[in-house]
Amino acid sequence: MSSENRLFTILMVDDDPDDRLLFKEACEEVRLRNPIEFLENGEQLIDYLKRQGDYAGRSGEPYPGVILLDLNMPLKDGREALEEIKSDPDLRHIPIVVLTTSKSEDDILSSYGLGASSYIVKPISLDRLMRVVNSIGEYWVEIVQVPSADVADPSEA
Repeated sequence: MSSENRLFTILMVDDDPDDRLLFKEACEEVRLRNPIEFLENGEQLIDYLKRQGDYAGRSGEPYPGVILLDLNMPLKDGREALEEIKSDPDLRHIPIVVLTTSKSEDDILSSYGLGASSYIVKPISLDRLMRVVNSIGEYWVEIVQVPSADVADPSEA
C-alpha cells in the first residue's frame, strides 16, 4: 500500500480548545502528514459520521481512519457516542481510541467493553503529548491496517 493511501483523516473529538490546539501543535512537531479534523462533542461526532445536521453536505466523503475520543464532554459524552457508534453496523468498523484525562479503572473497562480499540490517558506536557502523537502515527498509520476510508457511508446505500 502506498503511503498516500495511508493519509486517512484522523478525527479528534474533544471539548477543550486547549487540548485540541496542543494536539494540533504536537502533530505539526512530529510531522504527522494525515489530515486532522476536530469536533467538540459526541452529538457533533454522530452527526458527522451519519452525515446529518451541519454535516449533511459531507455525504459521499470518506469516514475518518481513526477517531480520538475524549470521554467527558457536554451534550453527548464520549461513552454515549462510543456505544452508539459501535452498535451501528455502518460505523462500527471505525477504530476509536479513547484519549482522555481519566485514569479510572471503571472508565478503562467500560471503554473497552463498549468497543474502544485503545485507551490513552492524556499527557500533561507538550513533550509527552508529542511522544503519544508520534506513537499514534506510527501505530495507526504505519503498522496496522484500518478499513479503507472509501467505505461507503450509509446515505449512499
